[in-house]
Amino acid sequence: MAAAAAPGALGTLQASRARLVAACCAPLVPGWRLHRSLAGARVSPAMWARGWAPAAEGAALRRGYSSEVKSEDELRVRYLEEENRGIVVLGINRAYAKNSFSKNLVKMFSKAVDALKSDKKVRTVIVRSEVPGIFCAGADLKERVKMNPSEVGPFVSKIRAVINEMGGTQRLPRAIGMSLAKELIFSARVLDGQEAKAVGLVSHVLEQNQEGDAAYRKALDLAREFLPQGPVAMRVAKLAINQGMEVDLVTGLAIEEACYAQTIPTKDRLEGLLAFKEKRSPRYKGE
Repeated sequence: MAAAAAPGALGTLQASRARLVAACCAPLVPGWRLHRSLAGARVSPAMWARGWAPAAEGAALRRGYSSEVKSEDELRVRYLEEENRGIVVLGINRAYAKNSFSKNLVKMFSKAVDALKSDKKVRTVIVRSEVPGIFCAGADLKERVKMNPSEVGPFVSKIRAVINEMGGTQRLPRAIGMSLAKELIFSARVLDGQEAKAVGLVSHVLEQNQEGDAAYRKALDLAREFLPQGPVAMRVAKLAINQGMEVDLVTGLAIEEACYAQTIPTKDRLEGLLAFKEKRSPRYKGE
């Protein structure tokens, strides 16, 4: 199953080349668009207060995982090929700790994200769990309790740098309104997928399939829809949406106009017009 994005949670002021499609996950990368899909998920607003919307894929967490997982295997980076070329899958693999974020995992995510942001061939990133029955339990509290108080602040800041949608006390009210956000955060209520969708926390709720990867399949379908679109147009559209969410409508329209102006001198815009005239699919290059 997968987690889904709260519409109001996409508040970054940055833009990048890739879109992020999450299967079982919360928003992770500055400027990347996130579509979250739930398959049998339960979402805790208390976790949203810490910037998370955890979800499980499959009926229950399987037992018997070894705690001897090598640190380099805790995050698996997979570049898809053929018709999926341009899609990268980041798989979280800390079964013994329910995929919670440790200092090592945050470091690995940061390194992976930096590499992907500078790769012009990457168009969409899917973040998923490699562990049946769980997406992510949030921060690794067993590790956290051993931290010196002076370490906690920098650690949280490091997570925020990678998972820039953290800040549930600010983002949740923007997504679902102040009154309901307070109710959910104060009560630490856990919502199932349908409830989460009803209040606007998730984009899709799915029936689980026999393979236990319904959310990932949905994320992959969305990623395939994104691939043919113009990279330049997508980048400035994300910028306009993200910045526009933080300002009034008049200012937002001005931001939109400024973003569109950036596309006018590009080769992609001319290619789009030519493709329309010639009644063929455009061949965008991100230039």
